[in-house]
Amino acid sequence: MKRTRVAGIIPMQGGFALMHRIGVIKRKDYQEYYTFPGGGLEEGETEEEGAIREIKEELGINVKIVKKMYEMESEKFQQKEIFYLCEYIDGEFGTGDGPEFSNDPKYIDSGKYIPEIVKKEQLENILLLPLEIKEKFLKEMETF
Repeated sequence: MKRTRVAGIIPMQGGFALMHRIGVIKRKDYQEYYTFPGGGLEEGETEEEGAIREIKEELGINVKIVKKMYEMESEKFQQKEIFYLCEYIDGEFGTGDGPEFSNDPKYIDSGKYIPEIVKKEQLENILLLPLEIKEKFLKEMETF
């Protein structure tokens, strides 16, 4: 069965909350990039519950789902990816305590995870993955 990855598009402080990934050994194509915070579903979770949990783990903030924005199939990673527009509720940005931050050897090739708020005007100039979602997102960003 294909994995499902859920992620949040979170407008915050005049920009968007993203995960900056650096030193990613396991990816030969990109060792540094940005991505929308998220991850795989856990057993018994709905897609919305998974997105809320992953954002809390990665960024340390609570959000509510506003609406589903994008869905794509990634053949490369054998997964379905779903992106939700989220609204920040509360919590201190950058205090995530998910397994990515635990120094678990399982994540050694994953590089560093750095929560960042990227201003709207800088989004075009960064490598935001997946590229297919970045294109759609940049076209629609002003509506969020």
